[in-house]
Amino acid sequence: MSWRNEMRECVRTLEDLQTYITFDEGEQEKIAEILDHAPMAVPPYYLSLIDFDDPDDPIRKLAIPSLREADPSGSLDTSGEADNTVVVGLQHKYRETAMMLSTNECAMYCRHCFRKRLVGLPDEGIAHDLDAVRSYLMDHPEITNVLVSGGDALLNSNARIEAILSMLTDIPHLDFIRIATRVPVTLPSRITTDDDLLGILARYREKKQLFMVTQFDHPREITSEAAAAVRAVLDRGIPVRNQTVLLRGINDDPAVLGSLLQKLTSIGAEPYYVFQCRPVTGVKSQFQVPLKEGCRIIEGAKAIQNGIGKSFRYCMSHVTGKIEILGELSDGSMAFKYHEAKDRENLGRVFTREVADDQAWFE
Repeated sequence: MSWRNEMRECVRTLEDLQTYITFDEGEQEKIAEILDHAPMAVPPYYLSLIDFDDPDDPIRKLAIPSLREADPSGSLDTSGEADNTVVVGLQHKYRETAMMLSTNECAMYCRHCFRKRLVGLPDEGIAHDLDAVRSYLMDHPEITNVLVSGGDALLNSNARIEAILSMLTDIPHLDFIRIATRVPVTLPSRITTDDDLLGILARYREKKQLFMVTQFDHPREITSEAAAAVRAVLDRGIPVRNQTVLLRGINDDPAVLGSLLQKLTSIGAEPYYVFQCRPVTGVKSQFQVPLKEGCRIIEGAKAIQNGIGKSFRYCMSHVTGKIEILGELSDGSMAFKYHEAKDRENLGRVFTREVADDQAWFE
């Protein structure tokens, strides 16, 4: 099946979902309310990975809405993205990096997404005006790389992907471009069955270094199809790096997370970050793991890795910067380090903080 046909056959509605799951009348009403502000899309490929006989199946939790999403705690913009927006669809939080919201669409709308305020909804915050984006970048030579994100960058049409890459690769002070996508995980056919896309990536890789940044969160997501998508990108000279999110009920076990990291290195998707789950409305109460528990999980997973598998950082994408979570100290406090910082005076700063056993974020 081509990727376009898969997208046409996504499970998107409550009626689609009831083919696989039985809800009572009260549950149907609540799920319908959730889908009004947090849309669902699950391609047939990813749907095939779900064990619907197991209500605690981790793949199901990643893809299928839960009644727990109705919990109003948390916030919709936990990292201050609105404050960092300099042109519609372009953010500039860290001096050397700009981040472009290229689309509001994804192959699958992950239930732990930190951009629930945007994905699948009206696209007012998307960078439609590439000339405005280019103008800002040309006026800021300190920016050395751009992260093309969304939504999912590879859910853009091939023509738009080429237009974006053409614009960015012609900016002389950019050293490289990162493409943020989860399609190797959720819709690998987008890559493996589309020679035009692969040709575009190969051509622009000749002009400027490209990186692909993806997100595998559970070992069962690493299938032969996913591995083939990663290999197709690697074969075009584009390194693939992975950002996992630490998630309750998904990978909050050293053996599960450790297996994921091992499988990632085996297919050539280098572990890059493990991120603390953000306290997003509809996500916080279901998926967040406390910081101290997270450190123990991370260290247990690292203990079974080789050097490449140990090379990632455990970080929190906080409103003030990217804070590396170093670990728990003998007095019960925790140590942290600013890996990136909005205020450059914080760059590299190591600090300690008293952290409650159930604390999962810095307010």
